[in-house]
Amino acid sequence: MARYVQQVPAPADPYTGDPLLRGWLDRRLGPAGHAAAAHRLTALAADVAGPLRTAHAQAEANPPVLVRYDPWGARIDRIDTSAGWQAQRAAAARHAVVALPYQPGARATFGPAARVVQHALLHLYGPESATFSCPVAMADGAAALLSLPEVDPAARQEWLPRLLSTDPATAITSGQWMTESQGGSDLARSTTVGHPAADGSWRLTGEKWFCSAADSAMAVALARPADAGAGSRVLVPFLVPRYADDSPLAPVDAPAGAPAPGVTVHRLKDKLGTWALPTAEIGLRDAYALPLGDPASPGLSRAMTLVVVTRLHNAAAAAAGMRRGLAYARAFAEVRQVAGGRLADSPLHRATLGALAVDAAGAFVLAGHAFALLGRVEVAADPAAAAELRIVAPLAKLATGRLAVASAAEYVECFGGAGYVEDTGVPRLLRDAQVLPIWEGTTNVLALDVLRSAARGAAEPLLTRLEEAADTAVRLDPALADALADTAAGLRAALAPVAADPGAAAVVAGARGLALRMAYALATALLAELAAQAADGSGGDPVAAVAAPLWARRWLRGDDIAAAAHAHVDLLC
Repeated sequence: MARYVQQVPAPADPYTGDPLLRGWLDRRLGPAGHAAAAHRLTALAADVAGPLRTAHAQAEANPPVLVRYDPWGARIDRIDTSAGWQAQRAAAARHAVVALPYQPGARATFGPAARVVQHALLHLYGPESATFSCPVAMADGAAALLSLPEVDPAARQEWLPRLLSTDPATAITSGQWMTESQGGSDLARSTTVGHPAADGSWRLTGEKWFCSAADSAMAVALARPADAGAGSRVLVPFLVPRYADDSPLAPVDAPAGAPAPGVTVHRLKDKLGTWALPTAEIGLRDAYALPLGDPASPGLSRAMTLVVVTRLHNAAAAAAGMRRGLAYARAFAEVRQVAGGRLADSPLHRATLGALAVDAAGAFVLAGHAFALLGRVEVAADPAAAAELRIVAPLAKLATGRLAVASAAEYVECFGGAGYVEDTGVPRLLRDAQVLPIWEGTTNVLALDVLRSAARGAAEPLLTRLEEAADTAVRLDPALADALADTAAGLRAALAPVAADPGAAAVVAGARGLALRMAYALATALLAELAAQAADGSGGDPVAAVAAPLWARRWLRGDDIAAAAHAHVDLLC
């Protein structure tokens, strides 16, 4: 008897096979704008489905290694990464995944929507990048920080072109050295200290506990100027060269790739997931650094320029991973035989996939909307977009992170026992998803950010969007309109105690639930906006027209949507 071997087809093309992505681009870019972006998206999708999928697997199978000493005993702190990791690095540069929203040509073509195109690139690239999407995120955040007018032009001219290069031979990424073991997200407890040097540069001394992309050419580190007071507001972002090639303190005969003087890699982290990504504990001892902005003025607000960008990338990674996991689960179901038929024909399994598709749709529009707002802030200096982004950025990050973990657990289950076996690649979906609610602030940390923003009036743009979406949804689905209107009214009532006393114990205790309700309501409004055109016959999105009422029933009403999800799975997936 022949041994049975399950054949699993590759999922559909991540660009042409994703109707929600294409509909979103039609709405945000217009047909002409989408056509102008299509060649980029087609080329990246082809790379993802071919060499990058292979590079992803190779990088996962060959995690980074820290080589502390050379054969003669010299400390070198070299991080060796795989060929797959280097292939991902080259592809990110070649496809302008970081650079595009900063390119004058892209801004001329797409205007503020250059960030919408970037989000689409990330949606394609991230899920099978071996989490090279992490250094991509931090490079983008560092580029946004370096672009601030208060940053020294000399530092900008030296480093920004390298971050934005599309030539793999010259492009670099950035790390992010902020957290310390005694503080974590409590930045006020940071003990890394900066001292000015005679040449205008600074010297940093301290210990950084969780330094992602530790092989990057530079990092943005937070440090407290020696004469500054306590607290977090006075912390200043500094640019720290990682290698001797870029440090003026290095001897002229330092070998290529040697660490910058004063930078020591203590160890690489042994993590639950993101295995291919080198994350390290790093010590600084009088390391050369350049202040990003005036070190005499509180710098945490400047550092938040970077954090907002990386939070948006986190949301994009969550949404993209959910969609790609769905694609793999659907492809498996099409060929897996159970109980005498295809798994894809089982009403119960179809309902499971359909509900997962609804969740992926909500996560996608949350991330996509945040990127659209960021583009309007950067290119158009739009104050309304800036006001909305203040609360949308943490909401999008916290909600998509939690959705991604829940969805990944379901995707593993969709494969049965094979989903629990490492060499299928499926367990990685869950391992890698778990970092998303943690990096750049846990759900509770972000919920408190939302609380503080709401206390300062930042929730008003969101509430207005909900109320307007309720009016729009009347012609699409009266039940959807009612759910939006009821939720908007409920949130207005729930936010009143926040404005009165944001520090009250009951208010703080309820911050997580309130933030999630706000995020789920926002996703409903965004799906309704996207669907509304379909209802009035003007070329709207049919996927959103189905997903919007199902999302509202699932996340605003708490209903079981299994039967409806089963009926619509072919459209939603």
